[in-house]
Amino acid sequence: MVDLERELKELIVEALALEDLTPEDIVTDDALFREGLGLDSIDALELSMAIHKRFGVRIEADDSRNKAIFRSVRTLAAHIGANRASSPN
Repeated sequence: MVDLERELKELIVEALALEDLTPEDIVTDDALFREGLGLDSIDALELSMAIHKRFGVRIEADDSRNKAIFRSVRTLAAHIGANRASSPN
């Protein structure tokens, strides 16, 4: 899971063009939105597309679990880990 979390941090920096951050700057359990990393809904959409492309896991915009899935790098990695093998990509 640690490798997936690291890869996900790299993907966040790359996909969202966060030039002032490195993957090491992202704290695994910090919030991704608002008070944490400060991402917004557009970032969530871009990140969802990057996750689908890299890991083959779809995160639908209308999924009622999105707030929990996108809470932190750890929760996002857990969702990807749980769904990657079963994803039909």
